[in-house]
Amino acid sequence: MTDAFSAEQFCERCGRDTLALEKPVYDGFTKVGDQVVCATCGTPFEEEQLKAAGPVKPCIFGDDDRSPAVNVFDEGENRRLCRYCLHYIVNPFKQWCGLHRKEVEATDTCGRFAERKEKDEE
Repeated sequence: MTDAFSAEQFCERCGRDTLALEKPVYDGFTKVGDQVVCATCGTPFEEEQLKAAGPVKPCIFGDDDRSPAVNVFDEGENRRLCRYCLHYIVNPFKQWCGLHRKEVEATDTCGRFAERKEKDEE
């Protein structure tokens, strides 16, 4: 089959522009090649028809379809979580606050937060 083909093709059987799908062709359990077919009706496209259209990528979604970037935390706000605290201890079985002596989660917060120095800062 061709190396590059247009993802959008005109199918003569359906009579409409449709997406072209590349499906494997098998002889028993052995893959013998690939075949480009209509996504709507499954009719195989001729190789000459694929070459005539030329390689084109489908433009289904554009920049207008993207959702805006979501920023959950303000700048530096997430730095007050327990996971960044000096008293936060992690072992394979639980996460622990050494100050309050209780089990905590990495996303918990408290009023007695003390920032842990990073190894690069020491």
